[in-house]
Amino acid sequence: MRVIKPTTLRDYYARHRDAEAWLKAWLVVVERAKWQSLDDVRQTYRDADAATADSGSTVTILHVKGNRYRLMVAIHYNAQRVYVRDFMTCEQYNSQHWKKRH
Repeated sequence: MRVIKPTTLRDYYARHRDAEAWLKAWLVVVERAKWQSLDDVRQTYRDADAATADSGSTVTILHVKGNRYRLMVAIHYNAQRVYVRDFMTCEQYNSQHWKKRH
């Protein structure tokens, strides 16, 4: 899969140093993946969840470093592209404010 704007990940781990190794490893995994569905994603990231933002777009939420952070991506399986949408703490995710931003 091709990750769109992988440089965005650098911004995230510059602010959250403890997530750097996880995000770098995730990037390697995704670039090698040929996922066709959320079930495929869950073969690697069993806690992956689908969510719907207020915009109506479907996003995939990944648990980073246990439950410390959430990585939000939009996966276009047909085009084999992953768009990095957001990275937030668990508290930010639980506040549900992210639904209004996307």
